[in-house]
Amino acid sequence: MAVPKQKVSKARRNKRHSANSHAAAPTLVECPNCKALKQPHKVCTNCGTYKGKKIIETEKKSKEN
Repeated sequence: MAVPKQKVSKARRNKRHSANSHAAAPTLVECPNCKALKQPHKVCTNCGTYKGKKIIETEKKSKEN
């Protein structure tokens, strides 16, 4: 049975584990109501709809000069 001769240091272990954890960009889909990009299966932050139903009230940001 294989037994390590020495303890593997935390830095060496973490280097090996970090090779498998790449940061991936989140998946984005187009909202069918307002055509803004949103994450799938989430409420749209732009218009507040989910599956065609109004879930949350959102305030329209008005430009004040």
